[in-house]
Amino acid sequence: MTTKTLSTQETPHLERQLSNRHIQLIAIGGAIGTGLFMGSGKTISAAGPSVIFVYMIIGFMLFFVMRAMGELLLSNLNYKSFSDFAADLLGPWAGFFTGWTYWFCWVITGIADVIAIAGYSKELWPALPLWIPGLATIAILLLLNLTTVKAFGETEFWFALIKIIAIAALIVVGLFMIFSGFQSDAGPASFTNLWSHGGFFPNEFMGFVAGFQIAVFAFVGIELVGTTAAEAKDPEKNLPKAINSIPIRVLLFYVGALIILMSVTPWTQFQAGHSPFIAMFSLAGLGAAATVVNLVVLSSAMSSANSGIYSTSRMVYGLAQEGDAPSVFSGLSRRKVPQNALFLSCVLLLSGVVLMYAGQDIGKAFDMVTTVSAVCFVFVWSIILASYLAFRRRRPHLHDASKYRMPGGIPMVWVVFAFFAFVLWALTTQPDTLLALLVTPAWFLLLGVAWFLLRRRPAHLARYATFQAELSQDLEREESETAS
Repeated sequence: MTTKTLSTQETPHLERQLSNRHIQLIAIGGAIGTGLFMGSGKTISAAGPSVIFVYMIIGFMLFFVMRAMGELLLSNLNYKSFSDFAADLLGPWAGFFTGWTYWFCWVITGIADVIAIAGYSKELWPALPLWIPGLATIAILLLLNLTTVKAFGETEFWFALIKIIAIAALIVVGLFMIFSGFQSDAGPASFTNLWSHGGFFPNEFMGFVAGFQIAVFAFVGIELVGTTAAEAKDPEKNLPKAINSIPIRVLLFYVGALIILMSVTPWTQFQAGHSPFIAMFSLAGLGAAATVVNLVVLSSAMSSANSGIYSTSRMVYGLAQEGDAPSVFSGLSRRKVPQNALFLSCVLLLSGVVLMYAGQDIGKAFDMVTTVSAVCFVFVWSIILASYLAFRRRRPHLHDASKYRMPGGIPMVWVVFAFFAFVLWALTTQPDTLLALLVTPAWFLLLGVAWFLLRRRPAHLARYATFQAELSQDLEREESETAS
């Protein structure tokens, strides 16, 4: 099956400058969230060794979401992201809700990243005022994203490479400590530590459930490869390669790292708020390495903020093209980047700098806000699956002709939906996450009001009609090529 993208001389469009290595490393960077470096201490202390199964199950389920997304994006290369196929297959309301919810998720995550960057910079340079690293990060990432999309891809390539090297180093050092019989105050480093301190489920079933509450946020950004669809070179080759490698990445980077961490040090020694990566290198007597890991965590937060700036700007650009956001955000610069949408994202990230001076309770507030963000990401992943169901019902001929079908098909969609329902139930079992779950509907209520006011405006209707006409032309071309 060959699909051609639509472009015209008159309308500026995003350029396909992201190569295979960019797409691969962006996908890896999305899969290795900041939560692995900074949040895994809390996850391990809550779930014990069963956290290994938590990450495996979440990674397994999200792989099918990514496969569904891949099949849909490749069915029509005029789709710029998943909000486009949601609007096309489920209706304009779905594109509006998905696009703005995804934007909201990344703005919140980006603000949290700016605060994390400032906090980790303070550990490395105690005399540095908090606002300096926050402003510097936003300025650097804005300049990189304003040049070309290739500059974003190159930046994310190196950020992701740093994360990969850090995890590989942890695994190698950890294996050496295990096989050399390393001794610490907590006892010998050994794989037996995985089951000799209360078994794999020391906190029983509810401890296992608690692991899902925290771990699901570590996978935020796994769908980021879907927002690169309009700017990827040879997407029919590169997107499937990136998506297919997700299971290997989860097994190696999440499961492999956690097995090593809990083998070197029993799970009972881990604490929330302390990075297990820094603790293990310090335990090995590698003080300099612990400082390097601090820098890795800093670059990981910068990677997440970089991804946030990129994805929010592309999402607002797409929404503006469809009439769901002000038209000022639909323009591209001479370098074919949505500069007005980029400025909007960076202005909003500046609020993170302000929040750093808001008081001592800001940490608790952000625990709740990141949970809200995780719930909203579950909504976005669910919309991707709902779009797949609509695709199978409305365009079965395109599914039959696809060379990249989602394994498991429709039955697997319902299995993943059941898993998402379990995750939402898990969020009700703790007071802080329950509160976040209860306030999340306020965002959708706000979107509902905005959609009610927007949907009948002539400008929105005209731009959405143009968007649909372009998709229809591309679909007709696809169908004629399939028939021939």
